[in-house]
Amino acid sequence: MSERYDVVIIGGGPGGYPAAIRAAQLGLRVACIESRQRLGGTCLNVGCIPSKALLESSERFIAARTEFAEHGVEFEGLRLNLPQLMTHKDNVVSGLGNGIDFLMRKHKITRLVGTGSIPAPGQVTLTDSSGATQALTATSIVIATGSDSATLPGVLIDEARIVSSTGALALPEVPKHLVVIGAGYVGLELGSVWRRLGANVTVIEYLDRITSGMDTELSQALHKVLEEQGFLFLLSQKVTGARSEDEEIVLTAEPAQGGPSEEIRADYVLVSIGRRPFTDGLGLDAIGITRDRKGYIQVDEHWRTNVDGIYAIGDVIGGPMLAHKATEEGVALAEQLAGLPGHVNYDAIPAVVYTAPEVASVGQTEDALKADGVSYKVGRFPFSANSRARAKAQTEGFVKVLADATTDRVLGVHIIGPEAGSLIHEAVVAMEFRGSAEDIARSCHAHPTLPEALKEAAMAVDNWALHV
Repeated sequence: MSERYDVVIIGGGPGGYPAAIRAAQLGLRVACIESRQRLGGTCLNVGCIPSKALLESSERFIAARTEFAEHGVEFEGLRLNLPQLMTHKDNVVSGLGNGIDFLMRKHKITRLVGTGSIPAPGQVTLTDSSGATQALTATSIVIATGSDSATLPGVLIDEARIVSSTGALALPEVPKHLVVIGAGYVGLELGSVWRRLGANVTVIEYLDRITSGMDTELSQALHKVLEEQGFLFLLSQKVTGARSEDEEIVLTAEPAQGGPSEEIRADYVLVSIGRRPFTDGLGLDAIGITRDRKGYIQVDEHWRTNVDGIYAIGDVIGGPMLAHKATEEGVALAEQLAGLPGHVNYDAIPAVVYTAPEVASVGQTEDALKADGVSYKVGRFPFSANSRARAKAQTEGFVKVLADATTDRVLGVHIIGPEAGSLIHEAVVAMEFRGSAEDIARSCHAHPTLPEALKEAAMAVDNWALHV
């Protein structure tokens, strides 16, 4: 006989496991299927968490080499211990994974290791690593299988010399020359890690700018600062092939719109051109679940697919491929399944690039407002005029606030500068409550702090910033 659950979740990543916890908190009987031994999905195992551990460690290393002297800290004999750096990363991942396991036990969630498929509505088949199967029955089935790295024709990823983001997290040495194909968030973050540790980094991008979709002013500022850090950008270029010669990879690239090709040599190549929805083995076609031409599962505003009782969340449905977006969807869906009014405000989901300086955004870009014909006001404030940034000797960047010209409601906030990934959340809360630029401007901020830069940018919307 099959085991019966209120909810079976296929995928234990940042969408799936929070959905399982919230559903269990609300009294539902829950099972969560995950193929990895460790829960947390790509984010914890080979994505957000290990990359941020490497970014943190590499940022401290480069700060010791280039910034400490300004603070009067001098020493000799600085060296990189790459194995210890990797050990720290692995310890962070394993510790957080153990924490998730504890939470699953605490909430009495059935944890099933293997892959899930859906032979019919209300039915899930679990297949373990030995091939043995188990039948499950569920009132509701949630697909939360995430995404996988996109591939590039002619460039075969072997996770040795040509790597995806997974391989780039565990290189055995600092590359002499790392070529990153793709100038998105992931490529720039991982390129930053290895650049700080001593690699020469070349970024090849098909478009004529980096970080497509980011506010253009921020994108240009990030481009400039990364070039100053030693990045070489080859824009409007496409990679058409790769071959191995001894311990080098030889890439063939040509102008995106056509033209003569050139060869670029590197000892390591990172392919980072985006991600694709991972739906392999679920059996979606057999039960008639609708997907778009890119493979994303189509859902309504309640994350329902076109098949009764089957839902989908996270990367597999498209939109911003962000762990926190998947978490919000998972929690909101669990609440809906328990009869509560779960909701996600997609206009207030922040995005962060963990370079140095960090870049963070929420809401509309200035480009989008112009394209939509929205009348808006802009306030800017540089970190060079912020006292705490000066004390930290981290004055690169600025805060930019976009507000409706009539109502003053905050439409978007964009930050490049120190701790931007933390500063953005004040703007998220303001937007969640439909706050105005004046609301931020007239909220008291402690002095001296970095958030004062956001306050002054909000003041600048109506031209009364005090310190610029």
